[in-house]
Amino acid sequence: MKKLLSYQIVDYLERRGVEYVFGLTGHTVIGFLDALEKSEKIKYISNRHEQIAATAADGYARVAKKAAVVMTHLGPGITNATTGVANAALDAIPLVVLAGDVPSYYYGKHPHQEINLHSDGSQYEIYKPFVKRAWRLDTPELMPEILDKAFRLAESGRPGPVLISIPMDMWSREIDDSNFERTYHDSHFTVKPALAKETAKEIAKRLIEAERPLIHFGGQVIWHQASEELQALADFLDIPLSRSLMGQGGVSDTHPLLVGMTGFWGTDFVHEITKNADLILGVGTRFAEADSSSWYEGVTFSQKSKFIQIDIDPAEIGRNYPVEIGAVADPKQALAQIFEAAKELKPEGIDRPELRKKIADYKAEFKESNREISEDSRFPMTPQRILKDVREVFPQDGLIFTDVGWNKNGVGQQFDITQPSTIFHPGGLATMGFGSAAILGAKLAAPEKKVITLIGDGGFGTNPSVLATAVEQNIPVVWVIMNNSAFGTIAGLTKGAYQHTFGTEFHTPNGKPYNPDWAMIAQAYGVKGVRINSADEFKDVFEEAINADIPYIIDAPMENIPVPTDGIWNINDIYNPKENVVNGKLISGEAKKSKHLNTSK
Repeated sequence: MKKLLSYQIVDYLERRGVEYVFGLTGHTVIGFLDALEKSEKIKYISNRHEQIAATAADGYARVAKKAAVVMTHLGPGITNATTGVANAALDAIPLVVLAGDVPSYYYGKHPHQEINLHSDGSQYEIYKPFVKRAWRLDTPELMPEILDKAFRLAESGRPGPVLISIPMDMWSREIDDSNFERTYHDSHFTVKPALAKETAKEIAKRLIEAERPLIHFGGQVIWHQASEELQALADFLDIPLSRSLMGQGGVSDTHPLLVGMTGFWGTDFVHEITKNADLILGVGTRFAEADSSSWYEGVTFSQKSKFIQIDIDPAEIGRNYPVEIGAVADPKQALAQIFEAAKELKPEGIDRPELRKKIADYKAEFKESNREISEDSRFPMTPQRILKDVREVFPQDGLIFTDVGWNKNGVGQQFDITQPSTIFHPGGLATMGFGSAAILGAKLAAPEKKVITLIGDGGFGTNPSVLATAVEQNIPVVWVIMNNSAFGTIAGLTKGAYQHTFGTEFHTPNGKPYNPDWAMIAQAYGVKGVRINSADEFKDVFEEAINADIPYIIDAPMENIPVPTDGIWNINDIYNPKENVVNGKLISGEAKKSKHLNTSK
C-alpha cells in the first residue's frame, strides 16, 4: 500500500519509541508537521529559536540516554540550530536532525532560502565538520535504510548527532510501505565491545603492581552507566580517583577515594596526586585541555607517568598522552572485567589507609576554607552562598544543568554531586544558553524529577524565549540566574590581562550598570519571576520555586568573584607571556600561577 513518506517516517519514529520531536516550523517541513499532528504517540515541542530546539533535544538525550529528534527548516533554520547540534557533538550526545530543504528539482536555481554558494544541493555540507554523518535524501525509497543507519550511528560508538537533509517535495512523495519492511527486522541495539580477557588481566596486574596508581575518568563513565563498576574497582585496590568536569557524578564527590576535578579549576592537592602517579588508567576521557591544564608538563599530568587508556572511540586513544595500553571498549564492561581479573590476581585486595586519610583531611580543609564566604550574607550575593543554599535545599536526585562561567566551573570544583546523571555541563563547545534550554528537554525525559539550571545573566540573555516554550508546553523547570551584570569569567580574564573590562560588562552609554529585570520579563511571558533583594531571602525563594510545579525564574544579583584556581590555562600565558613559556610549553621550572583566594571584601 502506498503512503506519503512523511506519514511513514512518523510511523517509524513511533515504533522506535520516539516521544518528542523538538523543532521550529518553516515551509519546507509543514508536510512533516501534518503527519506529526496525527500522531498519538509523539508530541511536537515547538520552540521560538532553532538553537533552543536543538539544545532542548540535547537535554532530553542526556537524561533519556537515547537519541533525540530535531526538526529544522532550511537556510536560517538549519544554521540557527548549528550551535546546539555542535554542542551536542562535542559532548558526545546523540541527536537525529531532520532538516527540510529546497525541492529536489530546484537545486541550484536559488529557490527561496537555498544555500548553494559553492555547489548545488549542498545544504547538508554545513554540518559535516561536527556530525557523525550527513545524508541528503535523493530517493524517497532510501529513507527507511537511512533512518536505521542514522539512529544506529548516533547511538553507537562515541555517540553524536547525525543529519538527514530532506527536500520538501520528498515529504509528499508516495511510496509503497513495503520499503519500510526492513525496519521491522533491524535491531535497535548495538552490542558494545569488551576487553580481551588477556588485556583485562594485564591492566589489573599493572594497577596492582603500581606504587602510586590513579584512575582518571570522564563523561563516558556516566553515559555508559559504569559508576558501580568504577567504584568497585577503586575500592578493591584502594586507587585514588580524579575526574574531568564532564565526569562529575561518575563517582560521588563525597567518596573517600575521589580526590576531585583536575585542570584549570583543579587544586594543588589534586594535582600533587595526578602528576606524581606512576600509572594512570584513563577511562572514558580525552584528557582535554581544560582537564589537563593546557597539557603543561608536570602541572596536572606528567609524561613521566605510564598511561593506559580505555575509550569507546579509537580516535581518542593516545591523542594527548602516549599510552602503553590502549583499548577500544565499553567502560562498563571493561571496568567489570578488570575488577574480576584483580580479584583473581590479588583476592585480598589492597588497603591504603594513609591515602584515604590524606584525601579526607584535604576535603575537610577545603570545605572549611570555603565556609566563611559560603555563609556570607553580603549583597549582591557571593556565588559560593548561592551554591551552598541550593545544595542544602535541592534533592540529591534532582537534575542540575549548568551553563558557562561560575555556575559551571564553581559547581565542578565546589558542589558535591552524589548520584550519577544528576549534573550536566556544556563541556566541549561550552555554549552560553545551554542550561536554559536543555532543562526543557530534561524535564520531559524525567517528569518526576526536579530540574533546574544554574546560569549566568549573560547565558540566559542569549535566548530568553525559552520561557515561551516552557509556558506553551507546560514544562515546570526553574532558572536560577546568577546575575553579575557581565560575561563574568571573561571580565575577570580581561581585567587580569589588560586592567580593564571593556566589552565584558553590561552598562548604558553613560557607564551605568544595566541589565533587564529578568523577573519582570518572566512575568511578561507568564512565568513566575522573583528578584532576590537580600542573601538571606534566596534559600526560601528557591525552595518555593522547586516545589511550585510551574516554570519559575529566580534573579539573584551576584558578585563577580573569580573561581579559585591552582591550575594553569594557556590563555593566561598568551595574554601575559612569561620568560619560561614558549609555544604553550614550560621550558624551565613551573609557570607562575594566578590564584584567586576565597576572601571577603
